[in-house]
Amino acid sequence: LLTEMEAKAVIRAYGIPTPETVFAATAAAVEAAAAQLLRQTSKVAVKLYSKTLTHKSDVGGVVLGLDTPVSARSSAERSASRRSSKAEKIDANLERLGKRGQLDGFTVQAMVERKGAHELILGLTRDPVLGPAILFGSGGVSVEVVGDTAMALPPLDGVLAADVIDRTRISKLLAGYRDRPPAQRAKIIEALCGLSQLAVDFGCVMAVDVNPLLADEHGVIALDARIEIDPARVEEAGPNPDLAIKPVPEGWDREVELANGTPVAVRPILPEDAALYPAFLQNTSAHDLRLRFLSPAVISDKMLVRLTQIDYDREMAFVALEPAGTLAGIGRLVADPDRERAEFALLVRSDLHGQGLGSALLSHLQEYASAEGIGVIEGIVLEENDRMLALCEKHGFRKDSRLREPGMVHVSLELGATS
Repeated sequence: LLTEMEAKAVIRAYGIPTPETVFAATAAAVEAAAAQLLRQTSKVAVKLYSKTLTHKSDVGGVVLGLDTPVSARSSAERSASRRSSKAEKIDANLERLGKRGQLDGFTVQAMVERKGAHELILGLTRDPVLGPAILFGSGGVSVEVVGDTAMALPPLDGVLAADVIDRTRISKLLAGYRDRPPAQRAKIIEALCGLSQLAVDFGCVMAVDVNPLLADEHGVIALDARIEIDPARVEEAGPNPDLAIKPVPEGWDREVELANGTPVAVRPILPEDAALYPAFLQNTSAHDLRLRFLSPAVISDKMLVRLTQIDYDREMAFVALEPAGTLAGIGRLVADPDRERAEFALLVRSDLHGQGLGSALLSHLQEYASAEGIGVIEGIVLEENDRMLALCEKHGFRKDSRLREPGMVHVSLELGATS
């Protein structure tokens, strides 16, 4: 179990803000730390620091609203000539409960006073079948009683994180009501994505509990954090092998230049790219859509979700983006369960035909499939699609006469063959 200071350092590294916190080994050090912090803030909190006790408030280990260094010291020590009227002594309380030997010191933290802020919880847990799972919902000491949480499988991006938020009752309060302004939704999403990335990067992380995470119109801040790790897995290289959904593969971003000189960025598709499709489809003719989908096609919102929220284990799609961020083309691969063969598909915006983008995307798909150990890339092309058939021939694909569907041509490429 990481200490509070260690756990806060981890979540800060993943973009989740925390208040300034100082470790103090003794009650005298608590007084000195409080004096330091009270130069910048009006009140401090003193909490026990332990490698074994996880829920500090359950053992009287949290004292809030201390406004002098002396009261901070008094809140920590077993006996003192000057007592604080605000709190029971942490050290004495632990002795009464028989847990004094588990005290490793104290932390002194600048009090965060945000009147009307919502108390949220972020968590990471382990499902025996699905592996790491992200939790979000109403936080605070009553989290188990209220039971307002939702879960999702990492990796998350902005779209998926927003969906988790919307599946909780507190999401309606976060949106603002009466005289209460809305909380900064973007900052909550950033915190969820940060926790998700932690789960992706480290298989040794067994559990995370960020509670409470205060959220209001000024942003978010985590008052406490608890992280449990498996020391035997600390040296494991990422990404986390326990993830049910493979994260976005790294190292597959490229930049290509079209025949007209326009630089185009090619990268793996993300769920948020669904927002790019409407403008892309407006500039793609019905004829080109029919050639891509082998029949007249209407792209529904549900289909957009399916096209952009993929499992990168057996499926891959690369998007080509112009400098303004507009979608120029998509290349896609879907492998069979044995990953021996994969079907490809290409769609380039109609106004960009003849610029070399289709060829660049197909080359990228070939490179990716080869790196993944896929032996054959294949596809079905309409006989009338002369442009695609010529592109396939240029890349070394062969026509397969086994396909009996009239008006269609089956093409395949054995990777490693000369193209």
